[in-house]
Amino acid sequence: METGFPWGSTPTVDLRLWRSDAIVLFDWLMRTDLNTVPITHPAQKQALADLLTRLEEVDVIESTEEEIAQAQEEVAKDMGW
Repeated sequence: METGFPWGSTPTVDLRLWRSDAIVLFDWLMRTDLNTVPITHPAQKQALADLLTRLEEVDVIESTEEEIAQAQEEVAKDMGW
């Protein structure tokens, strides 16, 4: 457990994502108005905003429309889409 980012002594976790998942999540979060996402507690919206902030720190932020489309296909292929 890491304790140095960005909240000092607040416990954190390391999470590894498939790059395609990260691209799809980043694209969705950038295009979504978090005020319209159904939530049952305000912390859920904040957690999504925090996830977006962390995704902005990795190379998915510069994904092209083509890379986004490819990532969506890769992620959805096991769903029968």
